[in-house]
Amino acid sequence: MSRIHEALAKAVRERAPQKTSRASGDLVDIAVNIDIPMVESVVPEKPAEFESRHPNFEQVARDCAKVEWRLDTRASVFLSTSKEKVGAERFRTLRSRLYQIADKRPLRRVMVTSSLPSEGKSFVCANLAQCIVQQHNRSVLVIDSDLRMPNQHKIFNAPMTPGLTNYLRGDVEECAVIQKGNIPNLFLIPSGDELTNPSELLLGDRMKRLMRFSAETFDWVILDSPPTVPVHDPSMLADQCDGVLFVVKAGSTDFEIAAKAISEFRQKNLLGVVFNHAEKGESYGGYYG
Repeated sequence: MSRIHEALAKAVRERAPQKTSRASGDLVDIAVNIDIPMVESVVPEKPAEFESRHPNFEQVARDCAKVEWRLDTRASVFLSTSKEKVGAERFRTLRSRLYQIADKRPLRRVMVTSSLPSEGKSFVCANLAQCIVQQHNRSVLVIDSDLRMPNQHKIFNAPMTPGLTNYLRGDVEECAVIQKGNIPNLFLIPSGDELTNPSELLLGDRMKRLMRFSAETFDWVILDSPPTVPVHDPSMLADQCDGVLFVVKAGSTDFEIAAKAISEFRQKNLLGVVFNHAEKGESYGGYYG
């Protein structure tokens, strides 16, 4: 945990360059500081536990909702029109580090959160998912569980409903809310209909059932969580995940607020910190690995 706090302190000291605001994360570059188990040999790029499809994947892919996504070019570092080549490489670094952890212990359901809104967690979720599915035979489900300020449907230009809230209320079953767009092996559950108080639904039995179903069906499940400070939902949702990534917006996030938020995950498989909007240069070289 001390390494994470050191990384966090460095992130909040940096002054991020002024750029034109973007849809979800103002990503100039990212840096990652993730504790990785020590290994004696080179870790294979593809973890052994993900060698084959899960039994019901093909059925879900056939029966889920088919939509035409129009991914926001400002919210992706992997589109051909994107100029964020450095950012794309940092997501590959993040992907590789997660694979290394997954090779040593179960890691399939990853929750991404932050201290406050507008720090880039939704951006990190969407780009990490795109990065993973670039590899052959690797499937990812993104779940937008930030039901108060959802962003994933905006990033993908996808229908917002039916989605997570519709499923949690028992109106529909899994395949009705899982979207399959034009990115191979990438799937999305948007937030669904707006609710005034979604906490009880997020922490109910239907959410637990969905997380089990997702982990049995997809190689990776990436949860776009609400921010930690305004609501208690992320701390409870973390209990249903295998690991937590904490996003910090460099030069913007308050250290004390972030440190307090991170303490919520001290016993909840905190994987590490992702620095969003990190300033390019040697100052973050040590965190690129």
